[in-house]
Amino acid sequence: MNLIDGKLIAQKIHTETRAAAERTKAQGVTPGLAVVLVGDDPASRAYVRSKDKMCRELGLHSVKHELAATTTQEDLIALVQQLNDDPAIHGILVQSPPPSHIDESAVIAAIDPRKDVDGFHPINVAKLTLGDPTGFVPCTPLGCQRLLVESGIEIAGAHVVVLGRSMIVGKPLALLLMNKGKGGDATVTVVHSRSKNLAEITRSADIVIAAIGRAHFVKAEHVREGAVVIDVGINRVDDPSNAKGYKLVGDVDFDNVAPKCRAITPVPGGVGPMTIAMLMANTIAACRRIHSLD
Repeated sequence: MNLIDGKLIAQKIHTETRAAAERTKAQGVTPGLAVVLVGDDPASRAYVRSKDKMCRELGLHSVKHELAATTTQEDLIALVQQLNDDPAIHGILVQSPPPSHIDESAVIAAIDPRKDVDGFHPINVAKLTLGDPTGFVPCTPLGCQRLLVESGIEIAGAHVVVLGRSMIVGKPLALLLMNKGKGGDATVTVVHSRSKNLAEITRSADIVIAAIGRAHFVKAEHVREGAVVIDVGINRVDDPSNAKGYKLVGDVDFDNVAPKCRAITPVPGGVGPMTIAMLMANTIAACRRIHSLD
């Protein structure tokens, strides 16, 4: 069993991003990312801090807007429009999920697609569907694909089963792996909570990608010998032995599944670091496209 080290691969990408940022700044432009957080969700606040910290480590211009949970949708969209018009900002990310009174789809639609480094704007979703490389792909699916490529896992012709159909991971990842070219050309099956004979389908896969949001859902009987498993899940489960009172686990029952696998990602330390790495890479790409830099 080969453990796919997301931290190590993310560091390689950060090295590439840092070099690209330096090259971009030498051409007279500093790439800038704005992250907007509405409310006090602890997990979201931690994500925003880590994104801001990584921006600074890589030499990017970083702006962080922390808004009260009572912020109106009109005020949030006004801020997005302000960032759209700011020449120092090339990437805009509104942290998900916002408070329940905010229409998240309307906020995403308000972001300039050229600055939508999260890849959720309808124009970028359409470009992904069409196989148009000028759009932005959501960071977690892009990170999953990069993990497979960097680990030497053959995607072309492989049968990939994706567990989960969210617009954050499942659907864009299926499209990404089906598209023609490097990191694509896979035969993709998407399964979800209403799928019948789920274990039978997942056992037919060369690559299983779990993004279903349920702790330890994928058991040994879901995976055939020699499969590759990418675990996107991050779930909190009670753990009295931990000082925090909980621990983070994936959607895969790692201890029982790992012995059957050719390669598998851990949680934490697998897909998670890749999401931020791809966000930084997308921000550099946005900057260079906006300024037509070669």
